[in-house]
Amino acid sequence: MGKPTGFLEYDRITSEAEAPLERIKNFNEFHTPLSEEQQKKQGARCMECGVPFCQSGMVLNGMVSGCPLNNLVPEWNDLVYIGNWSQAFNRLKKTNSFPEFTSRVCPAPCEAACTCGLYGDPVSIKENERAIIEKAYETGKAGPRPPKLRTDKKIAIIGSGPSGLAAADQLNKRGHNVTVFEREDRVGGLLMYGIPNMKLEKHVIDRKIEVMKAEGVTFVTGADVGNTVKANKLKKEFDSIILACGASNPRDIQAPGRDAEGIYFAVDFLKSTTKSLLNSNLEDDSYISAKDKHVIVIGGGDTGNDCVGTSIRHGCASVTQLEMMPKLPDKRAENNSWPEWPRICKTDYGQEEACAVFGHDPRIYQTTIKEFVKDETGKLCKAILISLQPQKDEATGRTIMVAVEGSEQEVPADLVLIAAGFLGAQSYVADAFDVELNARSNVATEAGSYATNKEKIFVTGDMHRGQSLVVWAIREGREAAKEADRYLMRYTNLA
Repeated sequence: MGKPTGFLEYDRITSEAEAPLERIKNFNEFHTPLSEEQQKKQGARCMECGVPFCQSGMVLNGMVSGCPLNNLVPEWNDLVYIGNWSQAFNRLKKTNSFPEFTSRVCPAPCEAACTCGLYGDPVSIKENERAIIEKAYETGKAGPRPPKLRTDKKIAIIGSGPSGLAAADQLNKRGHNVTVFEREDRVGGLLMYGIPNMKLEKHVIDRKIEVMKAEGVTFVTGADVGNTVKANKLKKEFDSIILACGASNPRDIQAPGRDAEGIYFAVDFLKSTTKSLLNSNLEDDSYISAKDKHVIVIGGGDTGNDCVGTSIRHGCASVTQLEMMPKLPDKRAENNSWPEWPRICKTDYGQEEACAVFGHDPRIYQTTIKEFVKDETGKLCKAILISLQPQKDEATGRTIMVAVEGSEQEVPADLVLIAAGFLGAQSYVADAFDVELNARSNVATEAGSYATNKEKIFVTGDMHRGQSLVVWAIREGREAAKEADRYLMRYTNLA
């Protein structure tokens, strides 16, 4: 432990965000990294606890506490403090395949479980993680490291999101010959087209992909396995196949008028913006535009917030975000004690920007759409909202949200974005490989396993566990790689 009194001497500091009214002028990342001296002080704040909850990855009360990757957080915090950036990178990469991604988009369950946060402010772990990986790129430490020996095994990975990339990275390091198939025109899955550029600039993904290519991984884009690429062909050519296609079925909202023009799934809206941004800096007008429109976002999670921030950058006339559930408390409730994930109300970047532009929080709680109203041409022009209230279901004992009679209100709406989550794997991929699905429409496996009901076919990520965090996807990819390696070699030495 480099500084036993560091947590007493130094306050928590995080990277400064550009002012909302300035950052909405573009789609760039908007945080200014800390200086190296500031970063060392943040590393000094780590108490190197006897029981480091930050790296535990436990599930408490149905929520993860600590890092699902079991990152060696106290070790690299101390190494940052003493300035040993090279060894800090070695310890970070031991457990995390892509710290350049997680340090930008992870909600940081590690920080929520930090002991410093019990009575004060947690260590700025994400800041340290990002500093380590960026320093490694600057110094060449994060450059290509091809395996010294190759096996004769060929592995196909279907999907290039974080889980597929993690599996590819691990299996390539083992010396296997790995080919990643991606149906889109760019590699990255939801990292590329599901997460907006202001949260994760795409050159960060491209930088890592170039390293993986130099290490020997082959990427094939525009390959829609199950459609344009036949599953039987891959089964003949490869010794093992890992399905990493994500949970790609967006949950719909069924209400009268759903067929109105101007209603889209959030993933299609975000994808169209990013693709147009990368192709033409939005000059090709090929994206779903929110400019001068009254926007309603259905869903209060991260994707809904991304839709709010993107709509504001388009220049929307107004934006409203609907959340079915009640507003969470501003502070931990008594039944939500540390180190559980704090179930508290948080204002994210999109909501901050809406407050700055329109003067109020865009969120309306305990509310949903009752009806979409079309004009005479079939275009969306209004929405009828209805309030909800919690009620106990007598049959199941669960709390459900029910409509409040007489609470309807009509609001203008030109564009509705449905950000209500996802409902499992797309059936055409599962059908192509003839793998079984479970009751949640995810690919079925035995508990703790990634092997499907079909010989040599494995599954990982959201396609296996359902919609989840990037950090969970990376863990699943690494675990699936170990199981596939064991299948191929009869043992594994992958971490």
